[in-house]
Amino acid sequence: MELPTSSRLNSRKRRKDGSGPNGATELDGIPPKMSRRSLGLREPAPFSDEVEIDYSKPYTRVTYEEAMRGTPLDRPVRVYADGIFDLFHSGHARALMQAKNLFPNTYLIVGVCSDELTHNFKGFTVMNENERYDAVQHCRYVDEVVRNAPWTLTPEFLAEHRIDFVAHDDIPYSSAGSDDVYKHIKEAGMFAPTQRTEGISTSDIITRIVRDYDVYARRNLQRGYTAKELNVSFINEKKYHLQERVDKVKKRVKDVEEKSKEFVQKVEEKSIDLIQKWEEKSREFIGNFLEMFGPEGALKHMLKEGKGRMLQAISPKQSPSSSPTHDRSPSPSFRWPFSTKTPPSSPANRSRNESAVTYDISEDEED
Repeated sequence: MELPTSSRLNSRKRRKDGSGPNGATELDGIPPKMSRRSLGLREPAPFSDEVEIDYSKPYTRVTYEEAMRGTPLDRPVRVYADGIFDLFHSGHARALMQAKNLFPNTYLIVGVCSDELTHNFKGFTVMNENERYDAVQHCRYVDEVVRNAPWTLTPEFLAEHRIDFVAHDDIPYSSAGSDDVYKHIKEAGMFAPTQRTEGISTSDIITRIVRDYDVYARRNLQRGYTAKELNVSFINEKKYHLQERVDKVKKRVKDVEEKSKEFVQKVEEKSIDLIQKWEEKSREFIGNFLEMFGPEGALKHMLKEGKGRMLQAISPKQSPSSSPTHDRSPSPSFRWPFSTKTPPSSPANRSRNESAVTYDISEDEED
């Protein structure tokens, strides 16, 4: 019987407001907080030929229901996952994580195919078999590594390693003249499907390198690799060196352009600032000028006030009528025409005795 996919454990969805560390949620099957010591192992996983198995005890496969309920600590569910694991990446690690979390108590055995099998059935690898063994050994989810794993799983191999379930993605894997090498495992009810991680695979990584071959060749030449080590011809080597020099010149020109842009931007900012300050100062100057010299400015009031003081100084005000009379100097004598008598100089000089005398003009005198 084929097992359903455990979406609760396999899902890698993240919430925008992830409550756990690094955005992890309950869907990841990882508690929000746990001891740092429990998250890592101190040693790599052992190889299967280094692990002793007690064959005296009878081996009976557990069912899916028993595995989901949880088995005793001394009887974990033995799950097997195999692959090439070339250029070990996060997609491999996620698949092994899913296999490890299929059941509450899981012992994960990972089989890695040798170079000979891989080159015959799949193609050339970037990493050799020892490098691939070592990469899988250091994955935290792996409990045991099987070197030189078979391409097709046989009943003898499953019994030798006492395997309960085989974990792999559910996409039919056609190879070795078969439409699906896991078909007999699925029919036996031992298949536990996992999910592939989209966007990452060994083929994708190799495609990136091939697509940007010139970039990586120049990169390694800069880091000290020789053209012979990179299998680069003499002409291509010179071409790469020339491209590197051209790129350096372009980078310098770009840096100069960026610096000039920054300089121009700073000058513009300063000029704008100066213009604003000049406008403020000019407004202040014009306001002060108008306040002093304008139609209603302070200077006009000062001139009016000064003019009034000058006029007051030139023509003083007459003394009031109620002021006491001051003695005045006698007026010069005046003789009446056609008269022998001299009229008095002024009424003020008359005495009281002379007040009775009148100087009326007689009719004879008038004639």
